Amino acid sequence: MADDKITRYQDVEIDELPRDLRFRPCENKDPKVLTRAQIDTFNRDGYIKGIRIFSDEQIGEIRAYFDQLLAKVLAEGRDAYSINSAHLTYGRVFDLLANERITAHIKDLLGEHLVGWGSHFFCKMPRDRKTVSWHQDASYWPMTPSKTATVWLAIDDADVDNACMRFIPGSHHHGHLTYKLSEEDENNVLFQTVPTAEQYGEPIDVELKAGEISIHSDMLLHGSKANTSGRRRCGLTMRYCAAEVRALQGWHLKGVLLAGDDPQQHWANPPRPAQD
Repeated sequence: MADDKITRYQDVEIDELPRDLRFRPCENKDPKVLTRAQIDTFNRDGYIKGIRIFSDEQIGEIRAYFDQLLAKVLAEGRDAYSINSAHLTYGRVFDLLANERITAHIKDLLGEHLVGWGSHFFCKMPRDRKTVSWHQDASYWPMTPSKTATVWLAIDDADVDNACMRFIPGSHHHGHLTYKLSEEDENNVLFQTVPTAEQYGEPIDVELKAGEISIHSDMLLHGSKANTSGRRRCGLTMRYCAAEVRALQGWHLKGVLLAGDDPQQHWANPPRPAQD
């Protein structure tokens, strides 16, 4: 889509944009990294989980990097959820987004022409009262069609006690669901809530060890409770889409071509930041 058309959309509410928000099953018959069973699970349930990417030593180094980054952000007066679009600022986050051990799994789901466009640390500090209400990722994004997957990399161990993510399996098959804007007393990190979410299925807890990832569809209902434990729970979300997806409202500027081609050069493909 031409940049002038994107500019015309910038003042339009996201829900008014012409978006195609339907789950598209993966039809890959010859996956390179995932198994056929994992792809069938993703198509049926909307997620796969418990994939080991980094060793304990490797994720320990990543955690130490994040600890330093978090300390810097907090010293600047920002909060633990504010490290967003981090690949555009920090070279080491860019490297994680582009890491071939991660992108190989995503290419099996989304195809050989792959863009990474999002990176956000979701860090729940000990005794953090904030929740993430039930929501669909695609609802927030001025992107079409719905062909995006999110990787959640566990920086810390994530379990029920420290408020791991929760998924509603199969909820991605119901299309774009009605939401309401969150009330102030909900303590929601985000601003949308699907109030009738649990009518679409029984929630499951996505417990992960540090260094493991889960992958979920942009249409899957998910959220997390408050962290009432004395342990931190940090994860890095990394967002990927097929290169054919079009981003409106200037969001194409975030996208890095990680594999294959982008014939129309829709995505801005920014270079790796020098800052680490």
